[in-house]
Amino acid sequence: MNKFVKKIVASALLMCLGFNFAACSSSSELTVEKGVLTMATNAAFPPYEYWENNAIVGIDAEIAQEIANRLNLTLKIEDVSFDSLITGVQSNKYDIAVAGMTVTDERKLSVSFSDSYATGIQSIIVTEDSPITDIDALIDGDYIVGVQIATTGDIYMSDDIGMDRVEQYNNGADATQALITGKIDAVVIDNQPALAFVAANPGLKILETPYTIEDYAIAVNKNNEELLNQINKALSEMKADGTIDAIINKYIPA
Repeated sequence: MNKFVKKIVASALLMCLGFNFAACSSSSELTVEKGVLTMATNAAFPPYEYWENNAIVGIDAEIAQEIANRLNLTLKIEDVSFDSLITGVQSNKYDIAVAGMTVTDERKLSVSFSDSYATGIQSIIVTEDSPITDIDALIDGDYIVGVQIATTGDIYMSDDIGMDRVEQYNNGADATQALITGKIDAVVIDNQPALAFVAANPGLKILETPYTIEDYAIAVNKNNEELLNQINKALSEMKADGTIDAIINKYIPA
């Protein structure tokens, strides 16, 4: 190798080091499994993630698939309990968690979050003959509220009314069933699954006033800043070219 060629090689290596290998490494080197983007979710949250024909589908599944495509990765989805999502990302068991997950200060202590890709609403489900008419009546009364464990509904309700009045369930369907059978007085859950549960169970309704409005984002390990940057770049492109709107409108028609 002559001196000129050696200088070119050395310069290329220095460029790679100077830019943290951003231009000289592939997305596959940023993931737990080479060439695979491993996504953790809790597939009991329609229309964001749910099982259909032996596959996990929904808004989050399609958004993650599109991100994987743009990063030249194969998407693998793991269905786990919601309360294990953050710890799984922390421990590098999963690359990302995408599960209609709200950005909170508490969660930001454990993981990094991407830019928001959707807005969610926490709604209140009650029976049609319920004396609960709004959030103030729910908080001020002596009512028991059902929530999905570790969700923002769980976090906010525990703060607002105390854990002694909150019943935790593994998923929203179990909480809704407890409401139907009279074990609890209300369910606090995201609006889209709330709509599905009410549609499937006559005798239930959603209160007109939402409990709270929040942003959904993708959780990433705090030490994987490069993957976070690439995800944000993909999300930005997907917002600009209409991909995200098209996916959301497919499951939640305007």
